[in-house]
Amino acid sequence: MSDIAIRVENLSKLYHIGRARQRHDTLREAIADFGRRPRQSSIDNPQSDILWALRDVSFEVQRGEVVGVIGRNGAGKSTLLKILSRITEPTSGRAEIHGRVGSLLEVGTGFHPELTGRENIYLNGAILGMKRTEIDRKFDEIVDFSGIERFLDTPVKRYSSGMYVRLAFAVAAHLEPEILLVDEVLAVGDAAFQKKCLGKMGDIAGEGRTVLFVSHNLTALANLCSRSIYLMNGIIHCTDDSLICIQRYMKDSQPYSETQSLKQQIDELPPDSVCEITSLDFIQRDQPTRNVVSNVSICVTISYRIKQSVYGLRVGFDIIHDDGTVVFRTFHDDLMLTTTETLPGLYKSTAVIPSNLLAPGFYTLSLAVGIHNIRWIISDKVIYKFEVSNIEGINAHYADKRPGVVMPYIQWETTKEKSVEEDMRS
Repeated sequence: MSDIAIRVENLSKLYHIGRARQRHDTLREAIADFGRRPRQSSIDNPQSDILWALRDVSFEVQRGEVVGVIGRNGAGKSTLLKILSRITEPTSGRAEIHGRVGSLLEVGTGFHPELTGRENIYLNGAILGMKRTEIDRKFDEIVDFSGIERFLDTPVKRYSSGMYVRLAFAVAAHLEPEILLVDEVLAVGDAAFQKKCLGKMGDIAGEGRTVLFVSHNLTALANLCSRSIYLMNGIIHCTDDSLICIQRYMKDSQPYSETQSLKQQIDELPPDSVCEITSLDFIQRDQPTRNVVSNVSICVTISYRIKQSVYGLRVGFDIIHDDGTVVFRTFHDDLMLTTTETLPGLYKSTAVIPSNLLAPGFYTLSLAVGIHNIRWIISDKVIYKFEVSNIEGINAHYADKRPGVVMPYIQWETTKEKSVEEDMRS
């Protein structure tokens, strides 16, 4: 038990939706209304207006572990953190928290709007059970990290949402909670502050404290969390290595099914007056495939019909990793931007993705065709999902597993310049 920071057992949360409760002026009316209600409980009645935000959720988080929580909007992520933060009570099940908890949930949660930023720092510290001397010791670090020193003595009701988040995260991260619960509030901050926050969470994890991190920023989540929980409709759909959970989540979120052929997608494209895509081929070893090996090149061929003369036509595609990272974008005129006129006719553009470039994982090719600096003809409308694997072990030419969406073959050479004795004499 001493190694467990969070234990959740069969946790469920039920909400009644769509109908407000009727108000009664007298006890007699309330009793009469209760007698008229159906005897069957709402849990057993499939017609009642109920929503299971969470259903029989069970998991454990070890001390010092950083765990991500992912899922679509409405999957139950925020409800889970609110229960763990004791903001709301579960319908059934239990959650055990072993340690002092710091929460960063919705913007402004835990702040008193009439108090200044300075006063709210001390208020939050007191709520966490810290002594004034402890807060004094951390005060300058909090203010420096938040970057709102100029507005420290201003009531927080006048703060923007970004300023709220800056101060809230600085307080939650620096007042040394043993367990930090972070919801998707970092999306409010600017890019530089998000990077700063992610770095701080990495430091917190390195100090042996526990973090439960809810985010739609899958790249940050994959880098920060070794393990993740994927929630779907209030139920744990997958709990595993973060990359595995992300792959499952992205696969479920794709707008096109893997069974929909490229021809079907191309046939459904709206007509365009300039360019018409006729086919897209994804070939390895002279065969179309969704399962490619990392140490063999991939040939992508785009065939199209130009209906009228055009300047600046660009034909290409994006390769996107399943964590949402765009690995690269390429066009047929990458080496020399097209400035000449493209005359009407049938064309074929072929690109070769070199071997030993993409690391094992799941990817999407997304067709990108447009007229330079004018408009897109096709963007995010034709996709092709494929998996990269290897045939020699963990990472093909690598001896061990390592992060990254690319794994180019980098040639190294190491030579011994001097012996120990020669080095000492020199």
